[in-house]
Amino acid sequence: MGARVKVINLEGQSKLKLVETTQDILQNSHETYDEVWCVFDMDVQRGKDEFSDFDNAIQKAKLLKYKVAYSNDAFEIWFYLHYTHSEAQQLRTFYYEELSKKFNLNYTRDGKKYDFCLKTYQLLANDTNSCQKKAIERAIKLHIDQKDLPYHQQNPVTLVYALVVELNNNLRR
Repeated sequence: MGARVKVINLEGQSKLKLVETTQDILQNSHETYDEVWCVFDMDVQRGKDEFSDFDNAIQKAKLLKYKVAYSNDAFEIWFYLHYTHSEAQQLRTFYYEELSKKFNLNYTRDGKKYDFCLKTYQLLANDTNSCQKKAIERAIKLHIDQKDLPYHQQNPVTLVYALVVELNNNLRR
């Protein structure tokens, strides 16, 4: 077993533009892929325009048969769920503050840096207070409890767990 993963950073685009750019990349590529994942989060502070962009991006990605690991309000909920379960809606600033305490750093300043992102998996794996298995269980529960709501109303939620499960299933042993 094993998987070859190709990551393409399309940061800075709207969610729908991210899906459309993914489609363009695939149409112009000579490579074939077993799965294509779009990973993005919501930003509730941007309001109604963000809500429709978020919903439309997920719908279009699914129509194109891409898998989507979306989070609402922030990707960081995935990290937070490694430590605790919460059904309370929080803004990303809450997660930044909590992760700052957990990781003993200023997450707002340092948590988004590329070198920190590279070591986040090991940081979580080596922290005895963190548990990926529990994070997956917590994320599944949040998702199941809200799956019938419009995507932008599913909060808190993260489908990053589905991508992690897929990667775990394809780890080289």
